Amino acid sequence: MTVLLREAIGDRLRHTRTTQHRTLREVSRSARVSLGYLSEVERGRKEASSELLAAICDALDLPMADLLHTVASDMSALAAMANGPTADEAAKPRESADAAYEGGRLVHDAVGDSLSDIRLQPVLTHRLPTITPPRGEVVVAA
Repeated sequence: MTVLLREAIGDRLRHTRTTQHRTLREVSRSARVSLGYLSEVERGRKEASSELLAAICDALDLPMADLLHTVASDMSALAAMANGPTADEAAKPRESADAAYEGGRLVHDAVGDSLSDIRLQPVLTHRLPTITPPRGEVVVAA
């Protein structure tokens, strides 16, 4: 599953706005962007220009560099989850308690190992693939 850059940016902008308990109307007024267009950007339907993105970030008091860094981290985490472990990684026993794969199977949903990665999980939840073990197998978190 491929996530487009505009979708990842939109997810992050919406997450930031809702975390601040702000409405689309408030942010659109502050950014001087139409409410409908801001909604389309948040839903990943429209590709925001750099000027528009700067205006939205200013309205949210969110440095654009922080937004882009977080979006890059989100997309890297999704790519890692989609690709899974290589054959060599799956064959090696993991020593870490944070290991996401054991014996080639997903043991628990681990987006990352730092505290900043924990806050990404609610936003990415609807984009991450659901992995269920075959019948009769029990998956135990490490």
